[in-house]
Amino acid sequence: MKIMPRSFYARDTVTVARDLLGKILVREIDGKIVSGMIVETEAYKYKEDPASHAFGGKTDRNRAMFEKVGSAYVYFTYGMHYCVNAVARDFSAESGAVLIRSLVPNEGIEFMMKQRKTNQISNLTNGPAKLTQALKITKEQYGTDLTKKSQLYIIETQKTDDFTIASRPRIGIKKATDKLWNFRIFVS
Repeated sequence: MKIMPRSFYARDTVTVARDLLGKILVREIDGKIVSGMIVETEAYKYKEDPASHAFGGKTDRNRAMFEKVGSAYVYFTYGMHYCVNAVARDFSAESGAVLIRSLVPNEGIEFMMKQRKTNQISNLTNGPAKLTQALKITKEQYGTDLTKKSQLYIIETQKTDDFTIASRPRIGIKKATDKLWNFRIFVS
């Protein structure tokens, strides 16, 4: 399978959020592969997006959003959870990232169950904090180059036309709720 190249992420953030659907997020841990198909994403831009971490400018926390596209932006939220994003924006934008909200488990399911302390496959990676816990993604992966085979990367899938994309407002935000930048697919 082909790892998504940097040029894939060097496009409009909203377009990348849609196009990440159906791709596979891969986590390599101690020589083992843990992965899942991306089935829900959210786009976050910069100055035109008050819901974005980057809206107020560059900080130590969000600096990855301003740096190289195709990198991982991992942040800690609510004092207990990590979330993972792919930095994505076209060359006219200073910042942008796509939150990976949900996966359908693919490989390493037993590892995910142990990480999440559940046997319910449907509850393993159906939320941004759940998927980072299941794949053991932490601040250690902050800035990881997703365009190279490493501890975290995203690969192409063979079939990408077998689903319909739904869009809706982003989840858990209070600003810019008019933007339909949450994208998801339903996989049977």
